[in-house]
Amino acid sequence: MNAVTEPLDNLQSLTSLTVLNASAALERGHAAIKAGQTAFDLRHVLTVDSVAVSVMLAWQRAAHDAGVKLELRNLPPALQSLTKLYGVCSLLFPSDVQLEQDCRAPRNPAQDEFAPVKAPDTVFAKKTAVAGDSAAHHHH
Repeated sequence: MNAVTEPLDNLQSLTSLTVLNASAALERGHAAIKAGQTAFDLRHVLTVDSVAVSVMLAWQRAAHDAGVKLELRNLPPALQSLTKLYGVCSLLFPSDVQLEQDCRAPRNPAQDEFAPVKAPDTVFAKKTAVAGDSAAHHHH
């Protein structure tokens, strides 16, 4: 693939993916897929909302229907966070694309609020080491 003279739209000029431009982005992606584009570069997408996930899923469906494999590249952290929040990483990245944080571990984002905080042991020990250590005596 010659990256220098790539005539197909890889959506690299897309800077936001929100409810305001979802329809346009969707159509643009569909047109690019129809034209034979198989990779979208989303490095410049800095403004996102939950619609971004729907748009990316729709692109993947369109690519699947067209019999091609669409690669979504260079997702900014905000976009990565959304894909994890909605638990759709494996749908959006069916290949072995590694995001900055692996998103394949199934989890319920709603439970994050109750998840134990992973603090460094030293900080944890100081905060919980109380005289008479009542923390060691759990009453059920």
